[in-house]
Amino acid sequence: MGGCAGSRRRLLDSEGEETAPEPRPPLSDRQGALWKNAMGFWLLGLCNNFSYVVMLSAAHDILSHQRASGNQSHVDPHPPPTPHNSSSRFDCNSVSTAAVLLADILPTLVIKLLAPLGLHLLPYSPRVLVSGICAAGSFVLVAFSHSVGTSLCGVVLASISSGLGEITFLSLTAFYPRAVISWWSSGTGAAGLLGALSYLGLTQAGLSPQHTLLSMLGIPALLLASYFFLLTPPEPQDPGGEEDAETSARQPLIGSEAPGSKPDSSPSLSLQEKWTVFKGLLRYIVPLVLVYFAEYFINQGLFELLFFRNTSLSHAQQYRWYQMLYQAGVFVSRSSLRCCRIRFTWVLALLQCFNLAFLLVDVWLNFLPSIYLVFLIILYEGLLGGAAYVNTFHNIALETSDEHREFAMAAACISDTLGISLSGLLALPLHDFLCHLP
Repeated sequence: MGGCAGSRRRLLDSEGEETAPEPRPPLSDRQGALWKNAMGFWLLGLCNNFSYVVMLSAAHDILSHQRASGNQSHVDPHPPPTPHNSSSRFDCNSVSTAAVLLADILPTLVIKLLAPLGLHLLPYSPRVLVSGICAAGSFVLVAFSHSVGTSLCGVVLASISSGLGEITFLSLTAFYPRAVISWWSSGTGAAGLLGALSYLGLTQAGLSPQHTLLSMLGIPALLLASYFFLLTPPEPQDPGGEEDAETSARQPLIGSEAPGSKPDSSPSLSLQEKWTVFKGLLRYIVPLVLVYFAEYFINQGLFELLFFRNTSLSHAQQYRWYQMLYQAGVFVSRSSLRCCRIRFTWVLALLQCFNLAFLLVDVWLNFLPSIYLVFLIILYEGLLGGAAYVNTFHNIALETSDEHREFAMAAACISDTLGISLSGLLALPLHDFLCHLP
C-alpha cells in the first residue's frame, strides 16, 4: 500500500514529466482500484468540508459567547429561554453570523483566485499536509478560545484548510476516471450532513461546544490517511461507455480538442489558453455563483432572523436545525448524479433566487405560521444547491479536453466561493438594518 501511494505521489509531484507506459493490470485489480479511488475521493470530500461546516453550525454559539464557560464539560441540552433583544422584534446577536461566514470563506476566496496562476507548481502532497494541519488547528483554536476574535482566527484556519483542499482534490480528479467527481461531490455533501448533525446531536445531548469540537480531531487524520494510503496511482484514462457517448454529444468548451492527450503529461497552459478556457467556463460559473449567493444569503443572513417564539426550541437550537436540514438536502442532491443529471444549471439559479426573495419577504412581514414550513423550504434550498454543484463540475468534466481539465476544475472552484463571499458582505449590513427595526 505504501509503495502504491509513493509511486502515485512521485507521478503527481512531477506533473509535467513524461513517464514510460506500463502494462495494464488485470481486470480484478482495476476493479479493486476503482473502488479504492471512489472511497478515497468520498472520504476526501467528507473530511475536507467537515471543519468548514462545523464552524458555520457553531456560528451562533461563537457569537453569543455560549462557549464563554468553556471549562464546563456539559451544558444543559434544553436551556431556559434567553432574554430577547428588547429594542428589536428580532432576537439578534450584536454581530451577524455572516461575520463567521466571511471568516470561513474569504481566505478560501484568496486561495482560489491565486491558485490558477501558480498553485500547480506546488506538489500535491505538501498541499494536503497543510490542509490537514489547518483543519486540526481550527478545531483546537476555537475550542480553547474565550473571545470572538480568537474564535474567528480558528474559523480562518478552517477556511484555509477547506479552500486549499477543494482546489487540490478537484484538480486531482483530472488524473482519475470522471466517476470520481460524483464520489467527491457526495462526500462533500456527507460532510455537510454529518458535520451539522454531529454538532447538533452532541450539543443536544449535553456536551459543551468546546468538547464537541475537540471530539472531531480525528477528521483531519482521516483526511491524510485517505490521501496517502487509500488512493491508488492514476492510470491512463479510458472511461468508455455511457460517459464517452454523452461527451460526444456535448459542445466542447473550446474548439481545440486533443483526443490522445493525457492530463498528467500535458504541458503547462499559456495565459492565453487559460483565458480561453475560462471564458468557456462562464456559462457554468455564473449560474453557480448565483446559486451560492442566494443560498448563503439565506443561511447566514436570514437563518438567525427566522426565529419562532412559539416553539420549544431555543434560538440556538433552531439555528442548528436549520443548518442540519440544509446540509441534509445538499447531501441528497450531491449524491444523485447517477439518478438525475441537469445540463441547464441556470434553472437552479433562478429557483434559488426565488427562495431568497420568498424568505426575505417572510423575515420582513413574518407571515409563515410554523417553523416546520421553514424546515421544508430550507431542505428544498439544500437540494437545489447540491444539484447545482455536482452537475456544474460534471458538465465541465465532460466538456473539457484532457489537457485543459485540471485547470478548468481548479478555475471553476471560484464559483461557489465568490457567491458565498458576496452574500456575506451583503448580509452584514442587512442584519444591522433589520436588527435596529422597532
